[in-house]
Amino acid sequence: MHWYEKLNKYFPDEEMKSREHMELLLKEKQDIYKKSEDEYHVMMYVEMEDFTFIDYLFVSKMARGKGIGKKLLDDLKQRSKPIILEVEPVDYDDTDTEKRQRFYRREGFQHAKSIGYSRRSLATGEVNTMEILYWTPEDESEESIYNKMKHTYENIHTYKDVELYGEPYEEVDKALVYREINKEEGSGEEPAS
Repeated sequence: MHWYEKLNKYFPDEEMKSREHMELLLKEKQDIYKKSEDEYHVMMYVEMEDFTFIDYLFVSKMARGKGIGKKLLDDLKQRSKPIILEVEPVDYDDTDTEKRQRFYRREGFQHAKSIGYSRRSLATGEVNTMEILYWTPEDESEESIYNKMKHTYENIHTYKDVELYGEPYEEVDKALVYREINKEEGSGEEPAS
């Protein structure tokens, strides 16, 4: 099966770039947009000088639990720069969303509490809200992660959007928002009684 078909069967329509979009990125942005694949996985990612963005990570059901996802992430972590990705919020009717979030937490990824992200899918017209997760080798600020995410949105997600889809995605400042969170609010712990 072609790598795009594997991704398209696994990810919801509102999250998918078109095949033409992804092939164009691989061709015209080949210095930064990369594909890693074998019979068990497909990973599409952006390799920038100061961060890596995972666009899609798919591991086949036959290979889950065999450490393939962990190895792919460990290989990226060896580059000693932040890794950023988008993930669906947990949907208790879809156990895969909870498993995905648990996997990334186990691999040391943090939820960016200060960053809000939602965009309208040009394929379905649906507004899709995603969570930003990140791993950093050093204590990088969420504001820095936000700026890297904005760069990805402007240079990858919306690349030639009018040409490819017939209309533009929202401006970056509508799709991504940053809200400073104070320490007490962002700790995730209940206040002592």
